[in-house]
Amino acid sequence: MQNKLKKLGKFDDNEGGYNDCPTWRLGLFALNNTATNIYMFAMGYISMYATGIAGLMVTVVGFILTAMRIFDGITDPIVGFLIDKTDGKFGKFRPFIVIGNIILGVMTFVIYKTVHLVPENFRLVYFVACYAVYIIGYTCQTACTKAGQACMTNNPTKRPKFGLFDAIYNAVLFNGMQIFISSYLVPKHGGFGNIALYHELIMYTIIGSAILTALAVYGIWPKDRTEFFGLGNQASKVSFKDYWPVLKGNRALQMLIVAASTDKIALSVAQNASVTIMLFGIIMGDYSLAGTIGTIILIPNIIITMIGTRYAQKLGQKKALVVGTWASIISYTVLVALLVFGDPTQISLKNISFMTIAFIVVYIIAKGAVGVSGAFVIPMISDCADYETYLSGRFVPGMMGTLFSFIDKLISSFATTIVAFSVASIGFVDRMPDVTDVSNQKIFWMTMFLFVGMPMIGWICSLIAMKFYPLDKEKMKEIQAHIQYIKNSEAELV
Repeated sequence: MQNKLKKLGKFDDNEGGYNDCPTWRLGLFALNNTATNIYMFAMGYISMYATGIAGLMVTVVGFILTAMRIFDGITDPIVGFLIDKTDGKFGKFRPFIVIGNIILGVMTFVIYKTVHLVPENFRLVYFVACYAVYIIGYTCQTACTKAGQACMTNNPTKRPKFGLFDAIYNAVLFNGMQIFISSYLVPKHGGFGNIALYHELIMYTIIGSAILTALAVYGIWPKDRTEFFGLGNQASKVSFKDYWPVLKGNRALQMLIVAASTDKIALSVAQNASVTIMLFGIIMGDYSLAGTIGTIILIPNIIITMIGTRYAQKLGQKKALVVGTWASIISYTVLVALLVFGDPTQISLKNISFMTIAFIVVYIIAKGAVGVSGAFVIPMISDCADYETYLSGRFVPGMMGTLFSFIDKLISSFATTIVAFSVASIGFVDRMPDVTDVSNQKIFWMTMFLFVGMPMIGWICSLIAMKFYPLDKEKMKEIQAHIQYIKNSEAELV
């Protein structure tokens, strides 16, 4: 197909036939994901607030957060449908980005400021209602991250750069916020039992996310127009009944969902705030290590991600994801062996030992590998959207992104429940683990299972799914050539 199109003079292999954009705009738009990830990080402590401040039971909160995650998934197809139907004066994506961020800011403020003040008989219902509205805002903004990049560029060598920007931003964000919480907020407020800690956290969250959202809107502004939507036609004529045929007929989307959702639930468990507290605060005995070690590994992780992006540009995103997944499995195996056969309490930056050096070196490789394997998931959703245009002629990035999110969130929603029931099984029934708890064998082995065992299961599922994922680099060239040929043919008829 590609050779045929070249002969017709409709496709330039030197990137001339692609819808492209300046790299800096792609970098700005990637901040949309960072803007929502700030809220995701802040809400990672919601179970500690709900149990320690608002007085709700650990297992009840686990069920609620799981139910809300499922609700989050249910709202995805609805928002995706609305995005695909939208094509107005302010574009397809910008209205949802702005409205979503406003809802996030308002409801985060309301939840952390008022839930503990509501009468006990109504507290649970009030919490659920507020959180449900928060979820709607979160869905509006996150759906645009997955769908919006499809109109930014379809250049196979440019799309992986979105993953690079996203990985760098998230590395800086999560490490920075971890340092901020463990080295500043926790010492300042004396732990997670002080409501002032949460109030200060949400203040920075709301302001920071609003700034990043504004930058993301500016980045996508010139590309959020009809001529950059798929074949350059008007908004696609889709209905809810089209969701199942699209999911059923798009093998690439199916396999990406399997790979990403299994990774997501596993890593959501491993990165849960309670698991971080158990690993660094209880087993190692110094919770501030979570932030300081995060700072040490930040630059090496960015370098590893840059290498992975270069690899993806040359050999395709599929191969980069597979290589990153294998590297994650190997490095995490070494990491758990180090923690099991070594002495985790010897890991300290105040008295540097072999354990400290060994842990940091392996941790750098492990986190870098995880960053590479996860960096290309969002850009690969755009590949799946183009694959759907190639198959059916429909440009439905909202549908593709939210179909992905719906199943991804449905599966990963059980992460908080897994953590809640896991810690409850070792004695934490009325509260979550805190930095003041003493390490024991039950805590150690439960932490190893949650921090290493769960990710291993997810990565194995990813490798199996990628065996059946059809969109390698050559296939994507054929797809973009086909789409460009149709657009040029229709232009000639006008």
